[in-house]
Amino acid sequence: MKATPADVQKYLGILSKTPQQIALAVKEFEEESLQFRANTKSWSANDILAHLRSCADLWTHSIYAMLAENEPVFSDIDERKWAKVTRYAELPFHQSFQAFSLQRESLVIVLKDLPFDSWERSALIFERRHTVFTQTRRLAKHETEHLEQLKIILRGNKK
Repeated sequence: MKATPADVQKYLGILSKTPQQIALAVKEFEEESLQFRANTKSWSANDILAHLRSCADLWTHSIYAMLAENEPVFSDIDERKWAKVTRYAELPFHQSFQAFSLQRESLVIVLKDLPFDSWERSALIFERRHTVFTQTRRLAKHETEHLEQLKIILRGNKK
């Protein structure tokens, strides 16, 4: 998938607004509610944030590597394994959210001033070619899905 200037702006806008949208969604909730799971198989708001952080860690790293190196190669990037290593789900929500927000701010600063041709810089990730643009798009779409999941969980916690 080739990037267009409009697409770049669209997904960059999504990435830059995600922390604000999470902050709005959780503003009325105490830590206990953000940790609440309806059952052992469901996720809490904090679990969703931990997952978003894990994915952001790995996908942001791949974006930076594409910008810093020519055609880097990565083996399978497993965000669930990374989540277990980092233990983000064990952190208090607001502490974890602050780290997520700072990381996102740094990524957006890097991406917003990229020359357009840099969006096509690429890497081989688990035997598939990805570009800075496709990883940015992937991250934005993934976060949009989980933001909706977060809102649904929080609506259930209000009852």
